[in-house]
Amino acid sequence: MIRQRRLLTAAIAVLSSATLLLTACSSPSSTGASSEDEGAPVPGGAVNAIQVSEPRTLDPASLGNVWASQAMLGNALYGTLMINNPETLEIEYKMAEDFSTTDGGASYTMKLRPGLKFTDGTPLDAAAVKFNWDRVKDPKLGSGASKVSPQIAETTVVDPSTLTVTMVAPNSHFDQAVVTSALNWIASPSALQKSRADFDAAPVGAGPFTLSEWSRQNQMTLTKNPGYWDAPKPYIDSISFRFVPDTAQRFNAVVSGSADISAESNPKSIEDAMAQNLKTEVVEPGGGQYLAMNTRRAPFDDPRARQAVSLALDLDALNTVVYSGAGEVPNTLFPEESPFYNDIALREPNKAQAQALFNELAAEGKPVRFDFTSFSSNENKMAAEGVQAQLSAYDNVEVGVKNVDSTAIQSVIGQRDFEMVVTSANILDPDTELWVSFHSKSSGNMTGISDPELDAALDAGRVGATVEERKAAYDTVQERLAVVVPGIFYIRSTPSVTAASKTKGINLYGLGSPLPEELWIN
Repeated sequence: MIRQRRLLTAAIAVLSSATLLLTACSSPSSTGASSEDEGAPVPGGAVNAIQVSEPRTLDPASLGNVWASQAMLGNALYGTLMINNPETLEIEYKMAEDFSTTDGGASYTMKLRPGLKFTDGTPLDAAAVKFNWDRVKDPKLGSGASKVSPQIAETTVVDPSTLTVTMVAPNSHFDQAVVTSALNWIASPSALQKSRADFDAAPVGAGPFTLSEWSRQNQMTLTKNPGYWDAPKPYIDSISFRFVPDTAQRFNAVVSGSADISAESNPKSIEDAMAQNLKTEVVEPGGGQYLAMNTRRAPFDDPRARQAVSLALDLDALNTVVYSGAGEVPNTLFPEESPFYNDIALREPNKAQAQALFNELAAEGKPVRFDFTSFSSNENKMAAEGVQAQLSAYDNVEVGVKNVDSTAIQSVIGQRDFEMVVTSANILDPDTELWVSFHSKSSGNMTGISDPELDAALDAGRVGATVEERKAAYDTVQERLAVVVPGIFYIRSTPSVTAASKTKGINLYGLGSPLPEELWIN
């Protein structure tokens, strides 16, 4: 089971097994920390990187700022306004110098560093941020950031370095939503107003790298931006990206040396990387991946059907099937290290009660029949087949598996065309993922769950001024999720990277988003 975030290197392998055991159970390291003294960065060289999925476009609004999407690529092309420490959530400013509220989150003021310029020579100023943020609010754009951008009512340019942001409703923790979304990436407005094809051929940001070549379904090569604001970064001269959805191929690429760093999402691969003395760094969020049940249509519009499936499943067995037992089944919403932790069980499995509910529904003419929509990753397919196999042992329940290509994800999610599907709520600050995922007014509410008590608790957590106030609110959130069962959290996510020993300067923020300007090669 993965329970650490320290960078593991070959040097650690010579320590005693007792020391290794203590290290595995120690507190996670802070952002950018390393278990070795890496020394001063050495300039030059190239990095070969792997990300899980290839983007459809390089428009920053369409890139995903999480480890399993295009986080490193977005950071490379566009830089960051700000980052956070995944443990403490402390904000560190980058291209922004400040983003703060004085009225409890009803409005924010952003101050930008003076003199920032895009690679086309135009200014990265308050007007540019306004253009990008206003644009992301357009639902036709289909941005992943559209889950958080509807919170913004209005943006106003005060002067070239100052932007005010008026919120639809107060949110004292909106800075964390910016950090973990595409709102953190700003592109040149003049470039964005060109056609998508023209922009993809020559995307214009202010990041540490610029695009040299994109051979679709093969490789993308970026070269150092000599005008990057944070000189002497970046340290490396170029970075090449390949896009590999298969976890075994990603792992083998790092082991063989054909990749220097790779995004990883499978806890078994992380465990194997540690055994091979590769470097790993893992962010440990709360929540995780869950089996989302669409409450908008049968059978899961009946809460008894959702409860029955939750009671019936053996998640430890599912962990064994999908991740060879290397993952962590989340019994509580927050891990014990979280200030919001409380020992409130997300579910209490009971096979007899599950069968009784299946029988009750069948007697009313509503037998539980549904399709599990599975995307192209092996883990997703195995999860679907594992659920299907387990529920086949019960009477009056029937599960089909509908395999669809990864290119259909946006359609399935956007049209809510599923009965059960894997999605995630990976929690650093609780507001961003929990409100977006489970509030009845959220456009990101996949399951369609609508519960007044849950809504009230999510609203209270959003504006709570102290940890104690927020913890009380999120205790109620956990209790209501256990009652209304919009989904079944079955595995903790492991936002992570694996890397070769020569790869230095690995720094993650948010949900496993690496900073390529910090990388260097020994």
